[in-house]
Amino acid sequence: MSTKESGISVKTITETAIMAALICVLGPLSVPVGPVPVSLAPFAIFLTACVLGEKKGTAAVLIYLLLGLVGLPVFSGFTGGPQKLFGPTGGFLAGYILAALTAGWTFDHFRNNLAAQAAGCLLALAVLYAFGTVWLMYQAHLSLANALQAAVLPFIGLDILKIAAAILVGKSVRAALERAHILPVSYS
Repeated sequence: MSTKESGISVKTITETAIMAALICVLGPLSVPVGPVPVSLAPFAIFLTACVLGEKKGTAAVLIYLLLGLVGLPVFSGFTGGPQKLFGPTGGFLAGYILAALTAGWTFDHFRNNLAAQAAGCLLALAVLYAFGTVWLMYQAHLSLANALQAAVLPFIGLDILKIAAAILVGKSVRAALERAHILPVSYS
């Protein structure tokens, strides 16, 4: 089946692959500070959602996760494999899917509303934290308070800065791609 028959254009595949590659490049860059490292992956996820929107952005995240699942060193600390995806921090990795969906939907529907974009990204971050916290509690046998202390509270400020940077950079990248007629111009 060709891309034309499936309804997916070469352009869409290329856009999605480029952003998946960006996540793969930024995702491993991290600083270990406990059970959950400080990583550039959330910045890359929110940037991807901003540039590509809900469907293509989520597809890019899925590609990233599949590449990590098969063992490519694309997760924090240049790790990969099922042991990482299903290990204590795997809930954060899985949470990237819903974070990309949530943030991407927000960017698709509120393209020119910075307050709505920020609120949507904060909601996406809360979803990401919820998945990661619950999975960490299960895997590491931690209480809710201990899991929040280890995996959420130390990261909130940095993650909000990553979101702000992703929105600012993403809006510029998106605008440049629209001017170059690579992405469709959005008027909403």
